[in-house]
Amino acid sequence: MIDPQSGILLVRLKSMGDIIFTLPAVHALRESFPKVRMTFLISKEYARLLDGFPEVTSRIELDRGRFRGLKPFGALNEAFSLFRQMRREKLDLAIDFQGYGETAFLTWASGARQRWGTVYRPGRKWAYTCAVPRDSTVHPAEDYLTLLRQNGLGVGSVRNDFSLPKDSQEAALQFLSSSGLRGDRPTLFIQPFTSAPQKNWPISQYLEVAQHYRQQNWQVLFGGGPADRSPLEPVRAAGYPVAAGVPLLVSAGLAKLSSLVLGGDTGLLHLAVSLRKRVVMIMRTLRPGSTHPFQHKDWAIGPRRDGQIELIDAKTVLERLDQARNTLRNAP
Repeated sequence: MIDPQSGILLVRLKSMGDIIFTLPAVHALRESFPKVRMTFLISKEYARLLDGFPEVTSRIELDRGRFRGLKPFGALNEAFSLFRQMRREKLDLAIDFQGYGETAFLTWASGARQRWGTVYRPGRKWAYTCAVPRDSTVHPAEDYLTLLRQNGLGVGSVRNDFSLPKDSQEAALQFLSSSGLRGDRPTLFIQPFTSAPQKNWPISQYLEVAQHYRQQNWQVLFGGGPADRSPLEPVRAAGYPVAAGVPLLVSAGLAKLSSLVLGGDTGLLHLAVSLRKRVVMIMRTLRPGSTHPFQHKDWAIGPRRDGQIELIDAKTVLERLDQARNTLRNAP
């Protein structure tokens, strides 16, 4: 049992998709403990994501930049400040969804009476009162739910819902209008780049898909991060609007306003799934444990030769997009 006067600490520092994968577990925890304070320890650069986690009561942001260039005593002072923030929460339970050496230490340092963790290496078990080995054959979101079940928590129906803040939705609408796009026309949102080049489908293939949809009188919008502005120049030159560099949750709003979302195995695609959007994800592998759209493995496309994403042709992607369009037409 959790003391209702105490709190729960959730630990997942990064990255975007992996933080989104904690959503079903966060929903399950709130359902089991409706009145307990829930604090999330997260890296500062991803903290805005928690605006879409209404079950989370508060957050502690880890700013790695404060540790760079500091002398040892300065770094220690910053670390102790972080520890004090955790201890002020009077934690009864800390749950480490990441299972790295850094997060194992932080979970232990939280002072929580109970400490659960999903671990990659047995040597990190010392940090937890209950450690569950990472199951690499299942989706990470399902693995996080397994961690809860292994510790006796009942998990009923699984929810995977992100609550997009109203201001982000309004900013997305403004961006559409300023880009000459209309909210009443079918729109394909394309997020072509991922965190790793080997996971990227060729941009020339994305342009072939975009051209096909433009000929069918669809609006096509490309998204990306600030670093994607230069790689997306061929897209801009072809006359497509580009939303690279807009705030993360505004990108999420653009995806929500779109009819279909296409892209690689990247955080924004997983966020779109949690916004209940119909996604087509192009992946380099569909092996067990891959990070396909949660609960929708059939929404992913993989190559015939594992890892060779460039072997997927535009025709295959267009066929899957057509199937997705049909599901939209037949939806109640």
